[in-house]
Amino acid sequence: MSVPKMAAQDLDRPLAMPDRRGRALGAAATDLQEAVSRFETAFASAPIGMALVSIQGRWLEVNDAFCQIVGHPEDELRRTTLQALVHPEDVDRDERAFQDLLAGRVPSYQTEKRYRDASGRYVWLGLTVSMVRDRRGEPLYVVTQIQDISERKDAASRLEYLVDHDLLTGLYNRQHFQREVTREAERMSRHGAQSAVLMIDLDNFKKVNDTFGHKAGDDFLRGIAGVLRQRGRHTDVLARVGGDEFAMLLSDTDAGEARVVAEGIVKVLGRQVAVLGEQSIPMTASVGGAVFDGLRAVDVLEFADLAMYEAKEAGRNRFAMNETGAAHPGQVSRRTEVELIRTALDEDRMLLYCQPILDLKTNQVCQYEALVRLQTGVGSEPLLPSSFLYVAERFNLIQEIDCWVAQRAIELIAEYGRAGQRLVLHVNLSGKSIGDARVAACIEEAISRAGIDPACLVVELTETTAITNIEDAKTFAHRLHARGCGLALDDFGAGFGSFSYLKSLPFDYVKIDGDFIHGLATSPMDQLVVQAIVGIARGMGKKTIAEFVPDEVTGRLLEKSGVDFAQGYHVGPARPVREILPLRG
Repeated sequence: MSVPKMAAQDLDRPLAMPDRRGRALGAAATDLQEAVSRFETAFASAPIGMALVSIQGRWLEVNDAFCQIVGHPEDELRRTTLQALVHPEDVDRDERAFQDLLAGRVPSYQTEKRYRDASGRYVWLGLTVSMVRDRRGEPLYVVTQIQDISERKDAASRLEYLVDHDLLTGLYNRQHFQREVTREAERMSRHGAQSAVLMIDLDNFKKVNDTFGHKAGDDFLRGIAGVLRQRGRHTDVLARVGGDEFAMLLSDTDAGEARVVAEGIVKVLGRQVAVLGEQSIPMTASVGGAVFDGLRAVDVLEFADLAMYEAKEAGRNRFAMNETGAAHPGQVSRRTEVELIRTALDEDRMLLYCQPILDLKTNQVCQYEALVRLQTGVGSEPLLPSSFLYVAERFNLIQEIDCWVAQRAIELIAEYGRAGQRLVLHVNLSGKSIGDARVAACIEEAISRAGIDPACLVVELTETTAITNIEDAKTFAHRLHARGCGLALDDFGAGFGSFSYLKSLPFDYVKIDGDFIHGLATSPMDQLVVQAIVGIARGMGKKTIAEFVPDEVTGRLLEKSGVDFAQGYHVGPARPVREILPLRG
């Protein structure tokens, strides 16, 4: 290669003394030739792509690395221009920066562009662009250095995809959906148009997981996602917002149109069937919808969720719409429950109950499970968990409830410890809590503050929750187990295909699901299942607890089967803490 002629002639260098003019000129010429030679060598052998480009964008010189990166030989490049290879969307990406460079306001700049290679494919290049000027400061040509940044761009795109998408179905995730609803609410407030949100909950999906296993359940969810994609327009936003929950944002859609879409979804999902071998499980869905109608994003989502819950309570396989921005009568009670829970937490009106756990070998009550109740008013019966925990989970209040129960249990353990008495309490946590690091931190801080023996606190996770969120469950379980807490796997056998998970989760207790217990006295099959669970648990060094023990006959069968502990109405009902646990002495 050769450096463009004008550049060689106009290179600046100090002038020699007049009396040595001839010798100085000869030395300058030699130095110039050496400088040009060094530049040419460095240019040709540089590991990064380098090109000299005229102000008009025509190629003057390119090195081998540049040709390899863009995939075009030098003679081919000389027949075209720089801009001809740039992706149309990137042509003007650096226009302002180039004008600043041309005017001398900046010495160089960096940018990223896509260039078309010899195969017609576009590759991402990182460019550093600088200007060579003559002695008078006039621009001569541009020096462009390039590096292939396609892998970095691809990695960034994949990361961006992971941030916004659900990995299982490829749909958007909850976080992205909430952002889209927020943007839509802002657009609605400016332009006054109508849009709607649909919340879609599969009615029978748990049965699919429990019967066919989680791999079949995952495959079925992917199929449902495909069905829902076909029901939406390209302008609609479809997301998977929970295990078996989906959501749709219907832009520029009024209540009547949203109702038609919801009805169609109920019908098409009602025709879906999960099949494995000769077994089949029909699928239905409950759909709730709400129009924006001047509401904030959070309110639209809440109304749609409440409408979905109303559809589920009304018998499932149907939809309910909130068309006016005000809750329906059936939804009013749900909103009231939300406010009731929030008020109870703010005013410390949650109540702690305890249920005894019997050691079947010693026939002594040795542990208790801490349970929560909601006080609604003076003189009224407290609400059972089944009456409000679902709503608490739907509206992300369950983590605060779980923290409250854990903290109160720890305080109670500490109170007994100060009286010289050992108290072991079990605390059951929801799936949302095990995925929230703040809950684990809350428990750890409460243990440190109270100074209790961590082994006196047994944290229970349900089997279905542990399997659905296996990585969260592992992290949570190992964290608290390392702290010294006991751990129990609750409702074990509900999915019954999960023995392998016991190998990777550090549980101390396995609580056998009540479905295998309440009919144990008359069901040989349930007896076999219980014996199998006991055998595997014992072989792995874990204790077993039978839930919902109804009578003495069942208790004797459990003891005979090798079950370690029993819990249920026969052992003792749940009662307020001070009634069931009076301090002795």
